[in-house]
Amino acid sequence: MENLANAFVVLANFVLIPGVAYGAQLALGALGVTLIYAVLRFSNFAHGDLMAFGTMATILGTWWLQANGIGIHPLPTALLMLPVGIAAAVALALGTDRVVYRFYRRRKAAPVVFVIVSVGVMFVYNALVRFFIGVEDQRFEDGERFIIRARDFETLTGLDEGLALRSSQVLTVVVALVAVAALFWFLQRTRTGKAMRAFSDNEDLALLSGIDPKRVVMITWVLAATLATLAGVLYGLDKSFRPFNYFQLLLPIFAAAIVGGIGKPVGAVVGGFVVAFSEVGLTYAYRRVLQYVVPEDLMPDGLAQLLSTDYKFAVSFIILVLVLLLRPTGILRGRVI
Repeated sequence: MENLANAFVVLANFVLIPGVAYGAQLALGALGVTLIYAVLRFSNFAHGDLMAFGTMATILGTWWLQANGIGIHPLPTALLMLPVGIAAAVALALGTDRVVYRFYRRRKAAPVVFVIVSVGVMFVYNALVRFFIGVEDQRFEDGERFIIRARDFETLTGLDEGLALRSSQVLTVVVALVAVAALFWFLQRTRTGKAMRAFSDNEDLALLSGIDPKRVVMITWVLAATLATLAGVLYGLDKSFRPFNYFQLLLPIFAAAIVGGIGKPVGAVVGGFVVAFSEVGLTYAYRRVLQYVVPEDLMPDGLAQLLSTDYKFAVSFIILVLVLLLRPTGILRGRVI
């Protein structure tokens, strides 16, 4: 029984807890992508770098607070600057829509044109982030790092393995739950949310009903930028901030949105956890788990790892291709790309 408990603790440390935290981050990112697709009807390839921009603004503000000795220990100081990061991302998104996307929307450009334009916007965002904060890894987490420390857990339980639970992981789950609940309440209960859903379902009928398309577009960008900044800051707190990492996150975020059902907010949440657990589960070396549950003479010689961690993002690509081939509408039957 003790061996099973040790095996579970190892699995929780390296698969279950990281998978939940990473899944929450992907879910927030995928929600922003699916909102843009549902309402504005194009795939926004600049979303990953919008995440990076909002996170960068939060980090710069956090460094200023830290330099002046301002904090909210045991919580990370970045929470104080999160509204500033969100405001910066919202301003950038609305400015980009006004200067770039509105031009093509008025001309009723094809969705593929918007996609191409968003790729150009992506490079501009990426250049802005690199210009202001550089290209290296940046750490901005402070406050209490652990809620449960491995050594304390070992002492308390008497097990050989210790459970470690980081503050950033718990914070990620809590913030994600609050953000998702608030978003769904907004979409289901408020007049503006219902207008957005009507506009998404049938644009012409929504216009005939007196819904203001400019307001719907503005609120959509505000929500998408807010979710992007939340996802980016939580990811940075949990790991670290590096602009190129956010560019790479675009693939698993899109995979999550499509797996769950593009255009379906619930599907984005489901897809986020499916992709996260697939990436973490397929690239973890299970030898340390197996040593507690498998007889020594049956232990594999290698690490019992299905894929190297170098192929982590390849898992997202494989999932994306399989879903597009076998079930283009995703798990919850969203729109076909």
